This record gives sequence, structure tokens and C-alpha cells, in this order.
Amino acid sequence: MTGTLVLAGTPIGDVADAPPRLAAELAAAEVIAAEDTRRLRRLTQALGVHTTGRVVSYFEGNEAARTPELADALEAGARVLLVTDAGMPSVSDPGYRLVAAAVERGVKVTAVPGPSAVLTALAVSGLPVDRFCFEGFLPRKGGERRSRLREVADERRTLVYFEAPHRLDDTLAAMTEVFGADRRAAVCRELTKTYEEVRRGPLEELAAWAADGVRGEITIVVEGAPETGPQDLGPEELVRRVHVREEAGERRKEAIAAVAAETGLPKREVFDAVVAAKNAARTGPAEGK
Repeated sequence: MTGTLVLAGTPIGDVADAPPRLAAELAAAEVIAAEDTRRLRRLTQALGVHTTGRVVSYFEGNEAARTPELADALEAGARVLLVTDAGMPSVSDPGYRLVAAAVERGVKVTAVPGPSAVLTALAVSGLPVDRFCFEGFLPRKGGERRSRLREVADERRTLVYFEAPHRLDDTLAAMTEVFGADRRAAVCRELTKTYEEVRRGPLEELAAWAADGVRGEITIVVEGAPETGPQDLGPEELVRRVHVREEAGERRKEAIAAVAAETGLPKREVFDAVVAAKNAARTGPAEGK
């Protein structure tokens, strides 16, 4: 008989949030694959658990190479427990490759549900939670980051992102540029920890706050795009959308065509808005009489 792969959710901050089953699974596992074995040791000590299974590291750097070894152990009948530093394995953490390998070999896959930064941030954000999509981490490079944001600029579901603290100011600035200064958002910092903080407000306001530097684990929740039709888009918004696409590397002709397609407006109308804005920038504001 084949073994069982157990994906175990771990606390995202407060160790008291550990689900009761976690301790039992840690004690019973024959193999424990941990993203960080030192953190695993601290977790078991905090829970008062004595592990007897073999402990191996399983992180981004060795995930591809170690997956076949763990899959072989599962196929041979072992009970393998997978834990990451915080939250549920495979959600922006190692795990997907092992789950896919286990499924391919007919191995049972189950989970110990646990804390989730995604759901916790959504719940406390004050933004709509009936429909949402998780976007994980954005690309590190500015052009790629704006391009990824542009892909979901018209998404009406609430958006959830993870971000590193040292990139938060750049990310919020890019969101302000692509989504608009007034789009509502929440920055959730150090969830369930001693210095937990949730900042809510327009993206432009949050970007200004983050410019001075922010520390800790970060989850960003952004309001979905408003349900506005083409008739509600003024020339300024059309020009902004074209500019965002040009900043991402598109030629102006392609950007105008894309904005026309996504709004349902004639290309001529978008083109005229861009030309008018260009002429206005060249001549400057008209003098009053």
C-alpha cells in the first residue's frame, strides 16, 4: 500500500493558533519535510512535541531535486508530513511539485487546515470578500511588475498579494499608477503577531505612508475595479490607460488599440484623447483673461 502525504498548515505568527491535529501529525510522521528545519525545531518545542520521524529540508532551492526522493518514500508506504515556515504548503511556498508527484503516483494527499495570511487579511481588510483572487508575489522588476498589474487592472474581484517589506513602497506606487490613486486597499502587517497593524485607505495614501519604510510580513488587499461602462470613462482615464501600457513596453499604436478593445470604445476616440493630452502638455494651460 502507498503512504500518505499530509500538508500541514502552521501558524503565521501566534503559535497558539496551531491546529490541534498538527501536534499529533508531527509526532506520527515517518518523514517530515520542512522548509526550514530550525523553524521546525522551534515549533515542535513550543508545542511540546517529540518527533521520531526523519527530518529533511524541502525549500525552493532543493524542491525539484528532493521531490522524487519523497515521492519514492510515499510510494513505499511512508507517511510524509510537509510543513513550511508559515501557513499552508504550496500556497506561495514549496509543495506543489510534491503534491503533483504524489497524485501522479496514486498516493493519498490530505491536509491539516491551519492559519492563512490570505484569508486573515481578507477578513480584516474591510473590503468585499464574496469574490476574490490571490495573485501571490509580484515580479521584482518594475516593468514586469506594472505589466502584471495591468493584466488585472479591470478585475472586479478583490485582489490579494504577498510582498516583501523592502519592496512595498515600489509596489504601492505601481498599484497607484495602474489601478488609480483612489482605489481602496489595505496593507496588513505582522498578522497575529505582537505588532500587528492594518492600514486602510486609497492607494495613493498608502504609497505615501510606505515611502518611509515598513517592516514585517506584508499582505496587500486591493479593491476590485469599479463596475463602470465605457460611457463613464473620460479622456483622462483613457490617456492614463494608454500611458500605463506604454510604460510596460507597448508601442503607442498597440496601446491605443488595446485600450479601445478593453473599453469597447472606437480607436479614434482613444487616439483623439491621447493627441489632445499631448497637445495640452505642449502648449500648457490657457491664460485667463
